Amino acid sequence: MVVGSRGLLCLSCTEPLVIAKGGHSGLYPDSSLQGYGTAKDYSLPSASLWCDVRLTKDGFGICLPELTMDNCTDISNWYPNGAKNYTVNGVPQRGWFSVDYSLDDLYSVTLSRSILSRSDIFDGFYQILTVDDLQQLKKPRLWLNIQHDKFYTDHKLNMTSYLLNITRTFAVGYVSSPELSFLRRVAPRLNDSNTQAVFRFLESGEVEPSTGVTYGSLLNNLTFISTFASGIMVPKNYIWPVNKDLELASASTSVVQDARKAGLKVFAAGFANDFEFAYDYSFDPLKEYLNFVDNGNFSVDGVLTDSPLTASAAIGCLSHINSSAPSSGNTTWGMFPSCTDLAYKKAVEDGADYIDCPVQVTEDGVLVCLPDIDLFSGTTISKSSFRTRISTIPGIKSTPGAYTFNFTWEEIQKNLKPEISTPYFSNDYGLLRNPSKRNAGAFLNLTEFLALAKENPLHAPFLLENLGYGVTEEVLKALNASDLKQEVIIQSTNSSVLKKVQQLNSSSKLMYKIEELILDVDASAVKDIAGFASFVAVSKKSIYPDNIKFLLNKTRVVEKFKAEKLPVFAYLFQNEYLSVSWDVYNDPIADINLFVKGAGVEGLITEFPATAEAFRSKGSSPLFGGNSTPPYWTPVTPTVLVNLSRLDPLPPSPPPLADSDVVEPPLPSGADPSLLRTSCIGPGGSIGGPRRHRLLRRRCAPGDHRGMPLPHLKSSPAAANLYLYVYISIFCNS
Repeated sequence: MVVGSRGLLCLSCTEPLVIAKGGHSGLYPDSSLQGYGTAKDYSLPSASLWCDVRLTKDGFGICLPELTMDNCTDISNWYPNGAKNYTVNGVPQRGWFSVDYSLDDLYSVTLSRSILSRSDIFDGFYQILTVDDLQQLKKPRLWLNIQHDKFYTDHKLNMTSYLLNITRTFAVGYVSSPELSFLRRVAPRLNDSNTQAVFRFLESGEVEPSTGVTYGSLLNNLTFISTFASGIMVPKNYIWPVNKDLELASASTSVVQDARKAGLKVFAAGFANDFEFAYDYSFDPLKEYLNFVDNGNFSVDGVLTDSPLTASAAIGCLSHINSSAPSSGNTTWGMFPSCTDLAYKKAVEDGADYIDCPVQVTEDGVLVCLPDIDLFSGTTISKSSFRTRISTIPGIKSTPGAYTFNFTWEEIQKNLKPEISTPYFSNDYGLLRNPSKRNAGAFLNLTEFLALAKENPLHAPFLLENLGYGVTEEVLKALNASDLKQEVIIQSTNSSVLKKVQQLNSSSKLMYKIEELILDVDASAVKDIAGFASFVAVSKKSIYPDNIKFLLNKTRVVEKFKAEKLPVFAYLFQNEYLSVSWDVYNDPIADINLFVKGAGVEGLITEFPATAEAFRSKGSSPLFGGNSTPPYWTPVTPTVLVNLSRLDPLPPSPPPLADSDVVEPPLPSGADPSLLRTSCIGPGGSIGGPRRHRLLRRRCAPGDHRGMPLPHLKSSPAAANLYLYVYISIFCNS
């Protein structure tokens, strides 16, 4: 083992091989023409195309991910009575098998997704390919995986003869098999074609059919395997074990080092952007790849993946690059409960530019950092005796909530714990954020948050969100008292709040956040915003709208704001694959790349700042400059996938953001900080037009008028009927 020119600790010291399993099977059906073509055109030039070879009744080799065809094709529609029962390696199986059909029989059969959590939009589009078809893509070399040799022999089909004929005809780089006897038989005869034989390990408890011993036991015989194979392929957990709680082992096993001593290359299998991750990776697939190719101790020789573009980016762009440039984001909500000391400290470690404190008000008037005005979000109140202290405030939400202004700070601190958010748990996917940190950390009040901010040498900012107009003055007082040296930028969804802050603190820069989806913006609205704001924040879908995660045309929202010299921040970036579009292949860094390089946004608001930091810290990498941008890191073109699909058109777009949506009545001057103010609406009216709901209001009672002072929210039945919810955000830059 030596160190190559790029610092890779490997056997041959060539760039780790990206092996595209069935092409780009994380998006398209496994083994489809489109999947293979995408992998060929957009992966690293050295990438190899993987085909699981199955034999038809007339001896043709076809590429299919499974032995039984019914889970990866629509064959049951064409041959509804075609299911058969066979014994395969001693195990009974029922289904549709390729050995019962000629290649002509399969002409009309099309491929479908074999993992049901993936999109079905491309099911039924693509025919089954032969190995000969795959060769026509002219990729330098193929990787053929062979299984179930005895099964084919029982059906009078000779996989050995087929394979040797193919390797003499086409450039096949690798042949792998989990069957020892088969690989030993064919390996010596592959030498003439420069095809390398790789023994593939299955899960450690499974039994290798020709020896009757488990694959885990075969790991003790690597010297023997090296007598006929040039490498081994192992499930990734052979190298980096993961416990039952999905936590990564503190150290890797010795599998790679043991294989190196035996002179074997090591390939790791089981990668995809939508597979189960160890929580240590924070749902970032690039982190996982880098742990196998750039961990300082070893690099595997290749990875088998359903997501070859992400693997290509990890190997070609992100490995072995050191940088300290910060990225923008907020707290590390993805790893710890939000708004806790641990989340803030981790965000600082990860290089975040922005950490945020959503300021809420307690019953006793303490300004605190909590993720929501409703304690059912982000705390353990549902498991406490306080769960009965609820009220329904339609202006805030239609369901009952336990609101911060009905609890003292002492009650919250002594009786509740933080609770990590799980935004993608309840939609049949069951994605949890790290359960071992479910209740880790401690809540902070605003003073403690500012003290933490002052202690850390951040290049940036602290975002504060605030409940109630009267609290604006209190937040500014707290900022002044903290003696922070950073430049302050204040963000709000309300133009009136920003203008009020400007009066109170004219040196601050202002950011206007647009909460709702906008697909266009009137020139007059842009000019109005430019008159009081230095920045604007818009949702990701306002920049790239989508149809069930397939991107539509980019809007002109960013372009129009930037024409008025208003830098645009996009929100909210998350790492879970469900949060990003199919067009960026469920890859969170490719998603960031699309918005930064494709749309030109100048700031990111994220729950995973380490991922944004990885994007920002590439230095001279092809990601940020270099001589050229590689195809696997070129921002995707919206509408390409949706044009390939059969999606129904969306309903008409909403009207553009207009000046009337931005303009609001001014806040009263000289407001008493002990008073919160509210507005009321009549039966059919609302301030700022029907589409704006930034101000949560109560219905007008007889004699009410806008702007009347209301008592500070000391818990009382009357207070529960006041629909108050406004916030500001403050960024402080050193």
